[in-house]
Parts: sequence; structure tokens; C-alpha cells
Amino acid sequence: MSGNIILWCVAGLLSLAPAAVALVHWKSAGVTIYGACLVLTLGLLALAIMQLLGAGPALDVTLQIGLPWIGAHFRSDGLSALFMGLINLGGAAASLYGLGYGRHDHAPHRTLPFYPAFLGAMNLVVIADDAFTFLVSWEFMSLTSWALVMAQHRVAGNARAGYVYILMASFGTMALLLAFGLLAGPAGGYAFDVMRAGHAQFLSASLVLVLALVGAGSKAGLVPLHVWLPLAHPAAPSHVSALMSGVMTKVAVYAFVRITFDLLGQPVWWWGMLVLAAGGITTALGLLYALMERDLKRVLAYSTIENIGFIFVGLGLALAFQSNGLHAAAALAFTAALFHALNHTLFKSLLFMGAGSVLAATGERDLDRLGGLIHRMPVTAGLFLVGCAAISALPPLNGFVSEWLTLQAVLESPQLPQWGLKIMVPAIAALLALAAALAAACFVRAFGIGFLGRPRSEAAAQAHEVDRWSLAAMAVLALLCLLVGILPGFVIDGLAPVVSGLVGARMPSQSQEPWLSLVPVAAGKGSYNGLLVFCFVLVSGWLAAFAIHRLASRATRRAPAWDCGRPDPSPAAQYTAGSFAQPIRRVMGTLVFDAREIVVMPQPGDMTPARFTLESRDLIWEWLFLPIAAIVGAVAGRLNQLQFLTIRRYLTLVFLSLVILLLVLAIW
Repeated sequence: MSGNIILWCVAGLLSLAPAAVALVHWKSAGVTIYGACLVLTLGLLALAIMQLLGAGPALDVTLQIGLPWIGAHFRSDGLSALFMGLINLGGAAASLYGLGYGRHDHAPHRTLPFYPAFLGAMNLVVIADDAFTFLVSWEFMSLTSWALVMAQHRVAGNARAGYVYILMASFGTMALLLAFGLLAGPAGGYAFDVMRAGHAQFLSASLVLVLALVGAGSKAGLVPLHVWLPLAHPAAPSHVSALMSGVMTKVAVYAFVRITFDLLGQPVWWWGMLVLAAGGITTALGLLYALMERDLKRVLAYSTIENIGFIFVGLGLALAFQSNGLHAAAALAFTAALFHALNHTLFKSLLFMGAGSVLAATGERDLDRLGGLIHRMPVTAGLFLVGCAAISALPPLNGFVSEWLTLQAVLESPQLPQWGLKIMVPAIAALLALAAALAAACFVRAFGIGFLGRPRSEAAAQAHEVDRWSLAAMAVLALLCLLVGILPGFVIDGLAPVVSGLVGARMPSQSQEPWLSLVPVAAGKGSYNGLLVFCFVLVSGWLAAFAIHRLASRATRRAPAWDCGRPDPSPAAQYTAGSFAQPIRRVMGTLVFDAREIVVMPQPGDMTPARFTLESRDLIWEWLFLPIAAIVGAVAGRLNQLQFLTIRRYLTLVFLSLVILLLVLAIW
């Protein structure tokens, strides 16, 4: 029964799109559409949780639509239910946020019809049970999200962002199409159960893995396929940015997991090396990019790249362990990856909503034009700080747990027999440690420059707190970050059926551990108790405040800020985002971004001001994508001449094409 309800709820989301077109000029259209999306996504979230807990029958339906000899297969197992839960958790929070934030939308007719369709499309991807339905849903998800990216197409740069996004999305779809084609084989078995029962040869299976990594990685934001992400996420409205960054990238993770862990069968050890390398490089580069940015939403978009890299490191470790029969270690690494996917949905949605609140209150995304917002927007500042602490992996919040589990899985790597993996895994662990340190620096910079100090612009000085709907959505996500962080054992036990079904083992039951401790391998090898850490933070904080007020002074004293002996009322004298990142830029920017600092000092007696210019380049864009674009442009220019042929040459071309096709078929 609940299976059919899932499909009806998804159909309800899709039917809201034409309803939005009809109602868009109505005054309460935004409240109606976002309210309906909130109800439907909460319903789907409840159904997903019920299925994860084994409290309801799964979806298993075939509709007679699509290709006539296939139909459209829909099924929800544990993996589908988990990602359906993530989609609708993020969708419900974004819809609640949209009830208030939607009032700032100047072109609702460009947002409202595509928003519920986007939510419905993501749900369709994770419940699709054949290649044709999956790819149609995947492409529908890409098109609806592209329409939302282009919602503010008149803003400078947004049209280019939409162009790059749709180009990369099409490239990813083509890669997945080829992967499914190889999995279907000559018999053309496009249903997932047929692919699952088949046994792909070593060469074709390896090619499928590469294509899945490219196809899903381009949507998730793996380096070097990440170029669309820092353009498209900031271009969309902020609640859509939260969905694209916190949720849509998880649909890409789902696609990779479904193909690699479910449909491909037993992995080969070097697959783990490939995925580990992609994840490790993505993790470190994503944060270096984020540290160089001044645009708050672009900082968050680059940070998403880093977190996706972290998830793929966990998946790579799981592949390496599973290929060697180390099922307990594989379960630990796979649990860490899924746990981090959940965490990223929570804190990245929270941070994008916080950035949207700042944008709605000030009209600014440039960190160097913000500052002092903690006084004007205290609730938003507090909730944004929770998100910054969570994404920086500070205990007792949720980000710490998944990163700690990943490092625990790394410590299991000496069991691996291959020397390539023995050497590579510690190197990847060093990249993860570097990324963890850079993440802390990145979000200290984002919060410190954006919310502390004095306002750097009139807009920041006049900012005001946002509406209660937006605050409620952020508060729910912040509370979940805390709850998941202090009670991780219940989450791990909830993930256990999914992990067990895909890697053949699960982590030991955690909710029965004394004092709700988290014991990933054995008590002798390390354990963590988020609840005790939370109590320690509360008690030590209270004792510190009590001691300060009792032993020092009960009165609050206000004094001018320290000014280094040179009082300057200008807020421009404060630390900026660029000056905060300067030490890291000087150490790593020259190699990664070819960064150069140009300082022009006036001659003695010359009253013109000194000038500082920073030049940096995106080497991946210049060395990889621009040459490809030049080659495609040159080939297209050559092929363009074909439309000016005579009829005789057209007939000759058609004849030669036919002969070549027949030769290919004969040889095949």
C-alpha cells in the first residue's frame, strides 16, 4: 500500500508544476505551492523512514509507459529509501524556507512551476528500476534544475552559468547512457534486475565503472568535472541552491552507488584506487578554491566539492576493502560515506539558507561588503555559526562523526594486501587532514568576515532579521545537526540494512552500547561519545561564564576596540576576506592557481595611492576545457560546410555512410 502512496506523492509534486503555471499571478501562489511541496515532501520522508525501519512494504510497480517492450519500472529498496529520505528532508526544509524567502522572488513565474517538478524528478531518479526510466528522470532533473538556474537570467553571468551547467549535465547523461548500454549487453536487458543478474566481463565492467565515475561525478562535482558547480549554485535562488548543493549532488552519489555496488557485482581492487584518487584530489582542491573566493555563495559551492570528495573517499575505501574480502572494514567505510552524505544535506542546506537570508537582508554576497551582521541579524548569525561548526567537523556536531568514521576506516588499511593501496591510502588520509584544517580556516573566515567586526557597507549596516519561516527552516536543520552529532548510533543502526545489503556486512549495533557510545570497530581501538562531549561543552561553558562573572566583575564593560594606536573610523581598516586567505594563497596559490600579487608603489613625493592587484587563473579550465572547446569549435566549423553541398555530393555522402554502417555490422 505504501508503495503506491510513494508514486502518488511523486505524481502530486509533478502535478503542482502545471498548477503553478495557472496560479502564478495569484497573490498567494507562492504560499500555496511551497506549502503543498512541504506537505508532500514530509509525507515522502515519513514513508522513506518507515521503509528503512522495515515498517512498510516497498514500492514495486511497472507502468505501461515509455518504450513499449520495457515499460517503466519503479521499485524502492533500502538504498532508494535512504536517498529518498535525503531528498525529501532537504526538500521539506527548502519548502519551509521558501514560504518566507519566496516573497523576495521578483519573477515567481520562472521559479514556481519548476520547483515542484525538480523535487518530483529527483524522487523519480531514486525509485527508477530500469535504465530507460532512470535516464529520462535524470534528464528531467537536469532540465528542471537548469530552468531554476536561469530563473534570474538577466543577472550578469547567470546565462553563462546556465550554458555551462546544461553542457556538463548533457555530458554526464551521455556517459551514464553508455554505462547502462554496456550493462544491458547485446541482449538489451535494461531492467535493473536483469543487469544485476548478468555478469559483465572484466573489461566492460571496468569501463562501466569509469563511465559511472564520469557521469555521476560530473553531476556531483568531482574535480575536474566541477566547473559548472561554482557558477550554477550561486545563480539559482537560495532555497534552490540549497537543494542543488545539499540534495541533487546526493542523487549523483546514489547513481554511482547503484551502478558500482549493486549492478556491477564483485569489484576489483584497483577500482578503489581510482575512486580514492578522484575523491582525495577533489577534497583538497575544493577547499583551496573556496578559500580564494569572496562571494559567500561561491564559497559554499566550492565547499560542496570538498564534501563530495570526502564521500567518494569513503566509497573508494569500501570498494578496496570489499574487493579483498574485508567486509567489516568495507561496512565501516561505506557507513562513513552514507553518514557524510546525510550530514552534508543537513549543514550545507543550512548554510545556503543562511547565505540566502544575508542576501535578502543586504542584497550583498561579497564578504568584503558585509560585516557586523551578528548585531543586526543575531538569530541568523547563531544558526549560520552552527552550520560553520558542523561543516568544520567540530564535536559534538554531526560533521565530526562521519569524518571520524572515515579516518577510522583509513586506520584499517594495513589489512589491504596490495602495496599500491597500502601507499595510497595514507597519502589520501594526509589530504583529508589538510582538507579538515582548511575547512576550519575557510569557515572561520566566512563567519568572521561576514558577521563579526563593523559593517563594511551601508546595506550591511541597515540589515534586519529575516522572516520566521526562514528562521524556522534553519533552526530545524541546526537542531538536526546537533541531534545527529550527539546520537550517531541510531543513525548508524538505521543505515545498517542498506550497508549490509550492498557490502555483505554491517557495523556492530551501536544503540545498545553503554552510554550511547560509538564503537566503530572495537572498544580497544577507539570510541566516541557525542552525548558526553555535548554535556562537557555545556557544563564547562557554564562554569567558565560563572567563574568569569564571579571572580572578575559582574558588570558588563564596554570599551573601544583595540586600534593598534592608529584610530581609524573606516571599516575598510578591518581584516578582509583576501587578507585572511593571503598566507594560504602564498603557500599554495602559486602552484594551484598560478596566483601573482602585483604591488605598485608610488615614487617619493607622488601622492597617488599604492595599488595592489591579485591575479589568479583556473588552470583546469584553461588547460582542459578551453582546448576541448577549441577542438569542438574547429570540428563544428568544418562540418558546417556539409550544409552547402550539391545534391550529387549529398547522395554520395549518404551512400558512403550506408556502406560504412554495413561494414561495421558485418564485422561486429
